Amino acid sequence: MVARLRNVLLGLLVAGSCEAHGLRSSTAVDAGSTGATMLATRGTDTSAASGTTGTAGGATSSAGTTGTTVLQGVFVATGSMTVARSEHTATLLSNGNVLIAGGLDLASAELYNPATGTFTATGSMTAARDSHTATLLPSGKVLIAGGESLASAELYDPAAGAFTASGSMTVARAWHTATLLPSGKVLIAGGSSTPGQTASAELYNPATGTFTATGNMTVARVFYAAALLPSGKVLVTGGEGDSFDGVASAELYDPAAGAFTATGNMTVARHDHTATLLGNGKVLIAGGVGGVGGIYNLASAELYDPGAGRFTATASMTTYRADHTATLLGNGEVLVAGGFANGWLASAELYDPAAWTFTATGSMAVARQYHTATLLLDGKVLIVGGTRATSGELYE
Repeated sequence: MVARLRNVLLGLLVAGSCEAHGLRSSTAVDAGSTGATMLATRGTDTSAASGTTGTAGGATSSAGTTGTTVLQGVFVATGSMTVARSEHTATLLSNGNVLIAGGLDLASAELYNPATGTFTATGSMTAARDSHTATLLPSGKVLIAGGESLASAELYDPAAGAFTASGSMTVARAWHTATLLPSGKVLIAGGSSTPGQTASAELYNPATGTFTATGNMTVARVFYAAALLPSGKVLVTGGEGDSFDGVASAELYDPAAGAFTATGNMTVARHDHTATLLGNGKVLIAGGVGGVGGIYNLASAELYDPGAGRFTATASMTTYRADHTATLLGNGEVLVAGGFANGWLASAELYDPAAWTFTATGSMAVARQYHTATLLLDGKVLIVGGTRATSGELYE
């Protein structure tokens, strides 16, 4: 698996870099202005949310001070999945249930019912998939696309509880992004392909069930983040280029022109970060991995202003983290949970766009990397899987 090989290589790079400096691979190193720490070896059995995700005590924080401790929300246990999953997807359906699909070596799928707090099996996918994407279509069906070495796609019909094949992408890809456009089409871009990262992009048309090529990105990217802007354009940020090095560049996809154009660069090169559209129209970029060869976890964050076309630094997170989730809450704050930094993380924090600050909140009951976080209709956030976990929990 690409993800497993990548984790091993990253671990070897870190070990070599640490030994060269007389350090243990678990030692945190202050990297100065970028807010980074040495990345420890990643576990090979961890899970990821692609994309656009027991009781733990609440933490406290004083206003205006990053990393200090006011009682916020808490995580509480909910039902467990029917099978342990990582690198799966979680999609909120129109009826309020959540479709959990795939994961490492898995074709199975299940549904979470918020009313009962339980998971139940549903029809299996036509192929085992991980590092794929899942997109809710206007019809209420869910488009599942790609995964490791896969170009195939399929549709989940909630009414039938079954998956059916729906055309194939123009190229096989994994760790790509899929963004629902205002037209109802889905933009599929970038990711890991053969022989490496790809800059190609394509559009899925639900009316015909087909994929067609669109303009390429200006840079080949994998492990990047994308966000749909209020204008209908799609912001693409960072990622890994043709090496292990992260890139700072960003670009915009214009559906009307069918083309990508460069926009301002991020303040820091990063991959395995998150990009979250805020209520004010700006996009919060948080965390990830940086440094030559991708050996530093980042705590830094920045904001993209679509009007100005540029990024500006905002407060740093309370913890270095990559492969985390970032979920926009109903009150306008962003819940950042889990990830990796010298080990799997159970900690979580909240970003307040009005104050430009991160503050610690309750921790998850289970440390997770490559999990999913899904905002439910009642405003709670469902956290499932990661690190091959079966457990689920709710942030409230």
